[in-house]
Amino acid sequence: MNRRLLVISISVVSIIVFVVAAYLMRTASEPMPQAKQAEVGAVAPDAATLVRFHSPVMGRIEAPVTIVEFFDPSCEGCRAFYPYVKQILSKYPNDVRVVMRYVLFHKGSEETVRMLEAARRQDLFEPVLEAILEAQPEWHDDPAVTAAWRAAVKAGLDEKRARAEMHDAAITSLIKADEADVTTVGIKGTPTFFVNGIRLTRLSPQDLTGAVERALQSGGK
Repeated sequence: MNRRLLVISISVVSIIVFVVAAYLMRTASEPMPQAKQAEVGAVAPDAATLVRFHSPVMGRIEAPVTIVEFFDPSCEGCRAFYPYVKQILSKYPNDVRVVMRYVLFHKGSEETVRMLEAARRQDLFEPVLEAILEAQPEWHDDPAVTAAWRAAVKAGLDEKRARAEMHDAAITSLIKADEADVTTVGIKGTPTFFVNGIRLTRLSPQDLTGAVERALQSGGK
């Protein structure tokens, strides 16, 4: 190849490189189309975010239908829903389980969550949960949740052991993990329910029961 052809070839290649680079820079600087932005933002919580190995479970572990409840023990709505949750578990003892996820939106919420976790170590999670929910009007605005402790002890809790264990690193880690998932999932209020991964958009006992029955009719899918 002579010198003139070499110069022409180099010039042509340089022009092509410049055009391609300019196109790529322009494309990168353009905003993402609105439809794609919406698609990226519309991420549903995956199963791992909703159900953690550390969470308390009521009902049969292998049940085909899972209710995940984002739950604050200080929440009056959670207290009101609890009997209906128990009714569902009683009606479908082999087919439904409830996974409890903690939310700390009220004064005293963390104290009662730590109490519940200490009770779980004594195999008293459900009796203590029921006792403190029944007594909730007495301690709802008390950061020390004195009446909750009193109710828990009546339910059989070893208070001395519970107070010694409630600030263990494992319990603190569990609380932080639930806080992170509350943020990830976008929980703004309690109770919030998911039935087999589908969030209830309307909140009533009938809506919860209906969602569970539909999941059962579809074979737990």
